[in-house]
Amino acid sequence: MPALATGAGHEPGLYELLAALPSQLQPHVSRPEDNIFLQDMFGERSLHSLVKIHEQLQHYEESKPVPVLDSAAALAHELSEELEGKSANGEIKELLKLLAKPHVKGATIRRDDHTGAILVARIMRGGAADRSGLIHVGDELKEVNGIPVDDKKPEEIIRILAQSQGAITFKVVPCVKEDAPTKEQKVFVKALFDYDPKEDKAIPCKEAGLAFKKGSILQIMSQDDATWWQAKHEGEANPRAGLIPSKQFQERRFALWRPVATLPPQKTLSRRSLDAPQKCTKDWVSLDDVAVEFAEEIEEDADYSSGFHLAGFRRSFRLSRKDKKTNKSMYECKKSEMYDMADVPTYEEVTLYRRQSGAKHRLVVLVGPTGVGLNELKRKLLISDPQHFSVTIPHTSRAKKNQESDGVEYHFISRHLFETDIHNNKFIEYGEYKGNYYGTSLDSIRSVLSKNKVCLLDVQPHTLKHLRTAEFKPFIVLVKPPTIERLRETRQNGKILSGKDDKGSAKPFTEEDFEEMVTTAQMLETQHGHLFEKVIVNDDLSAAFSELRLALKKVETETHWVPVSWTHS
Repeated sequence: MPALATGAGHEPGLYELLAALPSQLQPHVSRPEDNIFLQDMFGERSLHSLVKIHEQLQHYEESKPVPVLDSAAALAHELSEELEGKSANGEIKELLKLLAKPHVKGATIRRDDHTGAILVARIMRGGAADRSGLIHVGDELKEVNGIPVDDKKPEEIIRILAQSQGAITFKVVPCVKEDAPTKEQKVFVKALFDYDPKEDKAIPCKEAGLAFKKGSILQIMSQDDATWWQAKHEGEANPRAGLIPSKQFQERRFALWRPVATLPPQKTLSRRSLDAPQKCTKDWVSLDDVAVEFAEEIEEDADYSSGFHLAGFRRSFRLSRKDKKTNKSMYECKKSEMYDMADVPTYEEVTLYRRQSGAKHRLVVLVGPTGVGLNELKRKLLISDPQHFSVTIPHTSRAKKNQESDGVEYHFISRHLFETDIHNNKFIEYGEYKGNYYGTSLDSIRSVLSKNKVCLLDVQPHTLKHLRTAEFKPFIVLVKPPTIERLRETRQNGKILSGKDDKGSAKPFTEEDFEEMVTTAQMLETQHGHLFEKVIVNDDLSAAFSELRLALKKVETETHWVPVSWTHS
């Protein structure tokens, strides 16, 4: 095909190319019918229209457009006025009807489609209108400050209200309702995500929005609107409610927005390195903070200065990702971990709870990345008060050794019984290592709690949601590392067990260990942050222990917000 002649420095558009093609191709077309075909095809008006649309869209995209207005309501109003001057076909009528809805307009008034009356569309709970009790949704508005509004559009009335100073007078015709007034029950929710109405393009009125942070306790004032609830911060003096996205609406948005993230692989520890007790002299030596394939745990160093020896001290087993075929939790056979991660936390209904004297203690669950110091914190808690704190005793199908006692180091059971317990969902975590099963049972947690002791447990994060029951009422703590710079300073003399050989040698922390620790902590917060009631940065072990001990004391003696299901089971 011959090149099209264009002016110097001129880049022809697609429309120009199509228009010029018939004349450019004519010398090369031998048959008249072919020339007629080309003329008809490239001269088709619908094709030209499509090309023009394509060029306009391409130009629009290249110009990197920004919103003309920050206010969605104002933009909708302009679009409505523009459309009203066009021919009223079915599509335009439908769009005008959508734009007239109060959710789009962001107003608290709307025009009735059939009668043309101006009606109250929304009353913000706690506001002046709500507190007066004189204006209700559905009331017909006749005058504002003595100005008749029958012939005015809702946006014109809003403009009058915005320009008014001092008292505002309404004349309304009450909406007749047969329903008897009912006393609304107070509903409180814990926010499981951050929200800023200024960043929400969907909210009908940014000024009416209520900002909150993950963990905020909100009192829901109204759920009349399926998309936008009205709420206020619990305990806040200002009685006026603000708009927040409803649970259903936010779940739909999260399901579309939220990417599925995965945790980086944890290090594994060889079996041989766990056979014999290890001695260590540094607080930061994380001998059993390494993710173990449900193999036996080493005996921890004891603080002999306290006169208390932690014989047989074990931590809960942690899943290794090295071999997912042998590392399981009791729930993984029913639903995958990726399904758990696909959950879209929005709000959780909560109520106040205080442990009564004599009641079982809440389960304490510690979560954190490898090497962060979970076991050191548990050890210090156990030594500080061995009559108050305790840990679970794991189960195993391996044979008992001469120096071991059943119910001390392990609960020794047969392989057949272990598999029966797996089938009956008795393990919160379990796995197989070199032909032997190891696992943490739900009964081992119950055993500790039944002795009026606080059970200390750490498990893989994806099992947390299955421990959050009315029976255990877990208090879940995330232990985070400080910055990489601080890790270099505080862990420079610390060591961690190497999983690269079978010698069980302790090695210094590497830069890779630090980076993995920080990255894993960030992943834990991203995926499971809504489950953590306390976050502790383990910069200094003594300070972190004091902070944890104080938090656990408050759990036992003070009132806390917990899921409603824990108290209404």
